[in-house]
Amino acid sequence: MSDTRKAAIDWHSRAQGLSIDGRPVIGGRRVDTAAGLQFDCISPLNGQSLGAVSRGQAADIDSAVASARAAFEDGRWAGRSPAQRKRVLQNFSEKILQAKEELALLETLDMGKPIQYSLSVDVPSTARCIAWYAEAIDKVYDEIAPTGRNALALIQREAMGVIGAIVPWNYPMIMAAWKLGPALAAGNSVVLKPSEKSPLTALRLAELALEAGLPDGVFNVVPGYGHEAGEALALHMDVDAIGFTGSTRVGRKMLEYAGRSNLKRVYNELGGKSAFLVFPDFEDLKRAAQTVAGSMFFNQGESCNAPSRVLVHESIADEFVALLTAEAPRYQAGDPLDPATVMGALVDAGQLGTVMGYIESGREEGARMAAGGGQSRADSGGYFVQPTVFDGVTPQMKIAREEIFGPVMSVLRFKDEAEAVRIANDSPYGLQASVWSQHIDRAHRVARALRAGTVHVNQYDEDDMTVPFGGYKQSGNGRDKSLHAFDKYTELKTTWLRINNS
Repeated sequence: MSDTRKAAIDWHSRAQGLSIDGRPVIGGRRVDTAAGLQFDCISPLNGQSLGAVSRGQAADIDSAVASARAAFEDGRWAGRSPAQRKRVLQNFSEKILQAKEELALLETLDMGKPIQYSLSVDVPSTARCIAWYAEAIDKVYDEIAPTGRNALALIQREAMGVIGAIVPWNYPMIMAAWKLGPALAAGNSVVLKPSEKSPLTALRLAELALEAGLPDGVFNVVPGYGHEAGEALALHMDVDAIGFTGSTRVGRKMLEYAGRSNLKRVYNELGGKSAFLVFPDFEDLKRAAQTVAGSMFFNQGESCNAPSRVLVHESIADEFVALLTAEAPRYQAGDPLDPATVMGALVDAGQLGTVMGYIESGREEGARMAAGGGQSRADSGGYFVQPTVFDGVTPQMKIAREEIFGPVMSVLRFKDEAEAVRIANDSPYGLQASVWSQHIDRAHRVARALRAGTVHVNQYDEDDMTVPFGGYKQSGNGRDKSLHAFDKYTELKTTWLRINNS
């Protein structure tokens, strides 16, 4: 779609004409929930209801899991050849792109991100993920172990069975695709529980998958609250694995639920407090400042890998803070349905309160407000916050230790390389980090010393489906994206054959 076409769309008119179907997709069709409970889907743009969404309960999860299990056991999907599954998933990817404008509008209305990014990032990335795993299906080979002349040991990947996927509200489509792509490619059936804060695109994805030829029951979506539908899915005795993305607090519950049920595999992709280290030998401080501001304020700071801790050498800290302060006005919150807007609304009133609470905590603990710090667009009825930069932050402050999930950046100063590494690693999280230095030795040395799943050098947040995503420590286990994601949704089976000499 051309830039002219994007500019010509009246997104507000489109939004007014939108019709919401919030019922689950189970067994290949929209169904009513057993109890008939619902909740209002509230748009963060204006605090108004988009429509009613079904509030799934344990009975609905039971129905979805039974549908997924039946589909797996009769082989309607798992029994198809890799080439056949590939064609269906390629069709699914194409259906996503064909519904680009509809999906983008749902995503923006539901969770508040700017429409330009829903169009240019979220929908294409979702389609690309499904297409990439479709292509990977017939490129992954099994193994023969080097056991000796008198034996043959075959090592094969097999689909697990029924996968429970629980995804967050900040990237609803992309996070769903990161689970669906490898799980479906491997031949599993899936029950997806989207966040109650942004369930709409997940439900539409299920319909598009059916249109693409995915058999009934292979992909089911049950909306609802985490403590009801999510807990029921994680505790279910007939679910073989859980792929979860969300908070570390809930990730702990996922492990607990596995222990209380069938010891299902649990793969958690959790929070982050990523460090962005700027050394005095880096020559282009403006580029570094632009990069960290763009990465921090993208998606309103509601990203687990947001570089919220900016560690700067004391000799350049004043200059760097001035550059950050100059960048902040570029990210003032605007109307998410305006194609020119670069920062939208926080997902709901609760998240707005959480972020404002952290900002107040920063003030109370003695950090200096260099930019922002307030709510904006309050007259809209939506949930908007100014891009905020704190200077003079110490490692012990709450804003430096806890994940805020909002557009709030903390600048910490360091004296030398050893102190920078020590501060960066002094965190329960280990998702991502970034090192900015002209010296290749320092870049390698510091990157190796940082306890993070991904370390960027002189850039941040570059992305590709071929690269695994995940973290160390309390940022989770397992990896999304790349061929490594197949490890989460397949079992390794060894078949031994004894070869007798005649």
